[in-house]
Amino acid sequence: MSVGTELLLGEIVDTNAAFVARELSLRGVTLQRKATVGDNLERISGLIRESLSRADLVILGGGLGPTDDDLTREGIAAVARETPAEDRELLAWLSGLFTSRGRTMAPINRKQAWLIPSASALPNPLGTAPGWFVTLPDGHEFAGKRIAALPGPPREMNRMFREELLPRLNLPAWAFYAVTLHTSGIGESDVATHLGDLTKIANPSVATYARKTGTDVRVAASAKSAEEARQLAEPVLEQARTALGRYIWAEEKTGDAPATLAGAVIKLLAGRSLGLVEAGSGGTLALQFAGAAALKGAAISDDHATLLTLGLTPITLSRDGVCSEVAALELAHGARERFGTGVGLSVCAAAEGEQQGQVAIAIVGEGLERVASVNWPGDAGQVRERAASTALNLAFRALSAAEADQTQAGQTQVNQTQAGQR
Repeated sequence: MSVGTELLLGEIVDTNAAFVARELSLRGVTLQRKATVGDNLERISGLIRESLSRADLVILGGGLGPTDDDLTREGIAAVARETPAEDRELLAWLSGLFTSRGRTMAPINRKQAWLIPSASALPNPLGTAPGWFVTLPDGHEFAGKRIAALPGPPREMNRMFREELLPRLNLPAWAFYAVTLHTSGIGESDVATHLGDLTKIANPSVATYARKTGTDVRVAASAKSAEEARQLAEPVLEQARTALGRYIWAEEKTGDAPATLAGAVIKLLAGRSLGLVEAGSGGTLALQFAGAAALKGAAISDDHATLLTLGLTPITLSRDGVCSEVAALELAHGARERFGTGVGLSVCAAAEGEQQGQVAIAIVGEGLERVASVNWPGDAGQVRERAASTALNLAFRALSAAEADQTQAGQTQVNQTQAGQR
């Protein structure tokens, strides 16, 4: 449960819920629901009761400040049917904290030294709000169930969760293993069709997620050890690899650095340099390659006169327009020539105006020439973003196909040589 009216108003993005979800999944805990509630005592206590009716553990984040609208303690106390009181040790710690910082503690802060009989304090070395760890007493309708209250600021929440709450939960040894297959050039419904009944398995589980650059497929398993979890996941993972084959551009394990489609394209360039020309996409494609040594230059312009200097011909401009496949092809060749690169990539997008959503892309290189066009719905920002993703998808597919053709040609030559020797 995330507590705070500011979360409901969208003034603050709730990263705590995502953090807790990840941490619990890694330890084999089934998270049944995430909820956000405003600073209202009745709603906070009501949601705690509802959650306890389904779960063994309820974790709250936020609402532990000193002000009148910080009501998490009061909400828990109401559910436990206990009265909060100042804890002498907590009050001494809190007062000493203010003194060490050369400040006088305001009377309002004494609230942060409250405890109820069923609660123990969770130390907070980064702030003034100790957490609560509550085990509901015998005779209570939810006897034995637990409630944890953690501070809202993410740095405080994350550290308290890992260092103070987790050791108190005494969770059984458990491991989580997951691999995400990143795909491109195939929609989520088609991915699900290729996977068939794999998505109906419980452990390991197979789930699909639509992303900007394509569809992700996560194969995840949990077991008593990491090796057992890996062995459990591997057969299903291999079936998913076989089913999706050429659409997969990267695999990512839990803990790996995030994979990017631009990174996969750079890998396929295999040392070749890249030049870009963008018309109408505002640099969204170039930004994907920011910092990459392979990118030797990028030209970004909506001005027709400038585009004519980058390879677009007047006849194409007047006959077909900037957002045509012919124009994209000319600008891809222009990118390669202008920057002296092995590969040229272009994107021509109509982010606004009568042709809004029209996108053409092209990639050229030695023995390589591919072009495509699409029409994306959406506002200007969405069109630019989708244009960049479409260009990356085309580049990946074209370079992958070229690599496969080269490998096949090499194998054919080896076979011919061996036949000649025989």
